[in-house]
Amino acid sequence: MRQSKLFMPTLKEAPADAVAESHKLMLRGGYVRQVTAGVYAYLPLGYRALSKAEQIMREEMAKINVPEMAMPNLLPATLWEESGRWQKYGPEMFKLKDRHGRQSLLGPTHEETFTDIVAKDLKSYKQMPIALFQIQSKFRDENRPRFGLLRSREFIMLDAYSFAATKEQLDQQFDDEKKAFTAAFERCGLKVTPVIADSGTMGGKNSTEFQAPAAIGEDTIATNETGTYSANLEMACSIDTFKQEKEEPGQLAEVATPEQESIADLVKFLNIPATRIVKSVLYVANEKENILVLIRGDKEVNEVKLKHLLDVDSLRIATDEELANITGVGKGSVGPLKADWADKVVADNTVKNLYNVVVGANKSGYQIKNVNLNRDFTPDLFGDIRVANEGEPDPIDHLPLKFTTTIEVGHIFKLGTYYTKAMGANFLDQNGKSQPVIMGSYGIGVTRVLSAVIEQHLTPNGIAWPKEIAPFDLHIVQMKMKDDDQTSLAQKLEEKYSAKYDVLYDDRNERAGVKFADADLLGAPVRVTVGKKASEGVVEVKKPTEDKATEMTLSELDDFINKELR
Repeated sequence: MRQSKLFMPTLKEAPADAVAESHKLMLRGGYVRQVTAGVYAYLPLGYRALSKAEQIMREEMAKINVPEMAMPNLLPATLWEESGRWQKYGPEMFKLKDRHGRQSLLGPTHEETFTDIVAKDLKSYKQMPIALFQIQSKFRDENRPRFGLLRSREFIMLDAYSFAATKEQLDQQFDDEKKAFTAAFERCGLKVTPVIADSGTMGGKNSTEFQAPAAIGEDTIATNETGTYSANLEMACSIDTFKQEKEEPGQLAEVATPEQESIADLVKFLNIPATRIVKSVLYVANEKENILVLIRGDKEVNEVKLKHLLDVDSLRIATDEELANITGVGKGSVGPLKADWADKVVADNTVKNLYNVVVGANKSGYQIKNVNLNRDFTPDLFGDIRVANEGEPDPIDHLPLKFTTTIEVGHIFKLGTYYTKAMGANFLDQNGKSQPVIMGSYGIGVTRVLSAVIEQHLTPNGIAWPKEIAPFDLHIVQMKMKDDDQTSLAQKLEEKYSAKYDVLYDDRNERAGVKFADADLLGAPVRVTVGKKASEGVVEVKKPTEDKATEMTLSELDDFINKELR
């Protein structure tokens, strides 16, 4: 490819609203251009890198015998009403009506469609296990699209779906997909950590995220130093090391605490540690149940864990108005004693083995001292519903947890029968009994991978692309286009190496500074500069991670290129 023919509109400076380094570099290097908020056009450089990443993924899917197909982007609302996600999915769904008033959506994911088209056609256990995948655009109406391709409203995704007759088959499919995803990320030059994750609106109870460490990441993962434990912070667990010495139960005593609404206020006002307080928070589950949640005062409620423990579709903290109407008291005074207005009382495990604690008195501006579990209140349910803190021991090897900022690039789910039961996708098992098909769902954010790779392979002036997804393997830069020796040598190198590699030949009549600046943004694994020693058969060779170029003869160059790019 001749660079004079390549559409690569570079910029000296990134737009002011570009924050992520990957976003800045993709704009400056002419990889993408924004069409509207959260929607991008992929220019030739960006498209080449995307295509190579997609090809790697196709090859890894082929290794585990998963064929490719294509589903439509425009989907009928009826399928999502059947699964129950038409309302549950939320405002991120692009909804529209046709001229006849029929509701449709632009697919954010395709579980319902695959269940309807594939799972409903699996009538016997003999047809399973099977899996299928597609690579296509998805649509999610992000409230705040930002960071370029990391949070956009239209993005490219690989989504695969597996169908099994038994849980053992699903487990094997899940493991196969996990290995395929891991291999694909590695080949793309992306470092990832598989972590325990929340399934969210996807359904199912078991999922694993693939998280790529990056400074701009919007997720946080908790890991230990040996790698035996890793989880998204939403699901991370840790060992609580606090222990209170056993005390004889004291007599209940009401204490006035005017205008003391927070734990910090009470700690200061009562001159006690936060570990002496049990915090009470009122939640509303499924918009109808009042859930009183108890946790030790030095800890915070993890709402994802709480939602899993309660097994509810929606969960939120009650508003101040709801709190007053339901409990009859204001913020900071709610407590578990005689909380008859609560449909359920749920306590974190940190509430166990505490003695003579302070709780809200269910009387505005008052607390009660010397409250004890079982004597004065008994929760309906206990569980780990707290946010893990960095440095706390992990639950496997009891090593300190380390937090890392990451980008989610993939997510795999054991859906089980979440969709097939709702949508009536049944088969006959070995005993002739009707059973729901058991499903798995597996996704890679292809465009996110592109951004994450750039975030992990930044150079002071541009990008150092991993060789398997670099837009071009070899970049030949000619310094003076009017120099016949340089032209002859550059074209000779172009012809020779184009037979094996993707070669870009900078044949533009531009200043050296412009050519080198663009070469840094291009980030080819090997750059060959044809300059003043062309007549001697000597060129300068540089990798994007190196500060200086090295002179080489043509024979040395041949050995170097074959070693670097093979």
